[in-house]
Amino acid sequence: MYNKNIKLIIAALIVGIAIWQIIEGYIGNGIMLFLLAGIFVFLYFKNEFILLSFLKLRKQDFEGAKTWLSKIKNPETALTTKQHGYYNYLFGIMNAQTNITQAEKYLKKAVKLGLSMDQDLAVAKLNLAGIAMTKRRKREAQLLLTEAKKLDKHNMLKEQITMMKQQMKKI
Repeated sequence: MYNKNIKLIIAALIVGIAIWQIIEGYIGNGIMLFLLAGIFVFLYFKNEFILLSFLKLRKQDFEGAKTWLSKIKNPETALTTKQHGYYNYLFGIMNAQTNITQAEKYLKKAVKLGLSMDQDLAVAKLNLAGIAMTKRRKREAQLLLTEAKKLDKHNMLKEQITMMKQQMKKI
């Protein structure tokens, strides 16, 4: 909704007003304003449109997720590096169903920019391995699968990785 720098400016202004309110003796107002400033700081690190598109994606509503993501104008400047990585990650996941070339481009960019959680990075590399396998690039697919297996510390993707390895033997 707001640029990332504007969010910090608004948070700083609200903190200033909160301090003024506490000095004036309105401690309850000051505490509420500190909490409000915390929301803007939180939204600096976690973009609201990306959060809403994740919620839509959990419900398998790809069109709704694309609608929320399309509201982000100029993602290079409006988002932090990790947020831009997740922006590309979400577009890659959504395009993996329909356009694998476009999905590969988005997922590679997401891996390059970096993702906060190892599990998300493992899913991105697993999808890239599947795309490489469909394009008959077996060596690249094997490399990506081993990287995904290393990143999957909780063995949540173990079944998909073993299934993809079995399919790779058939190629």
